[in-house]
Amino acid sequence: MDRAHSVAADGIADDPRPYHVYLAWFGPGLVKVGITAVERGPARLLEQGAVCFTWLGAGPLMAARRTEELLRAALRVPDRIPYAEKRAVRAVLPETEEERAAEIREVYGKAVRLGGWPESLTPEPFRPVDHVRAFGLAGAPAALGEVRELVAGGSLSGELVAAAGPDLHLAAPGGVVVLDTRLMRGWELVPAASGEVAFPVRHFELPADHRQEGLF
Repeated sequence: MDRAHSVAADGIADDPRPYHVYLAWFGPGLVKVGITAVERGPARLLEQGAVCFTWLGAGPLMAARRTEELLRAALRVPDRIPYAEKRAVRAVLPETEEERAAEIREVYGKAVRLGGWPESLTPEPFRPVDHVRAFGLAGAPAALGEVRELVAGGSLSGELVAAAGPDLHLAAPGGVVVLDTRLMRGWELVPAASGEVAFPVRHFELPADHRQEGLF
């Protein structure tokens, strides 16, 4: 991606297109605010691996950006969440859509009660959209670790059980491992000689009730 033309990197200040402001939820305790061009629909949320999201409003770019900054300052809602944190909490997602929408419902309520919204931004009602089925996470076994890096002579093979944003959830012999496809740039894909995980794997730090033993 050309970061010079990225809205997220503040590379465009005069884009005439309308923009959505959204609240995205990635798992327990992980809510972020962001903006995306209205014409892109939910594509940006799918790319980020957002488990659940709702629109907050729509308007010109600078109005959307000011609203994003308002939520960051007043409610301490971040505009970025590291992928490592997103991956770890996918192992402990609530079972129902109502439970998964609870945190963004609370933040949405606080956001609409704030003063200082730009007049050119049109508020939108709370309508949570759940991506668990779109990602294939419904009924999928929880991932217990992620590939830290690709190394010469290493390998990974397994059944694809889910895909969220850039992450592939692969059921390997020892359990489900998450592979960030962005690590694959410049590497060749060839048939695997065995089903063993021969890349460095970082185990997720899960709450005690969810931690499992005996993987890798």
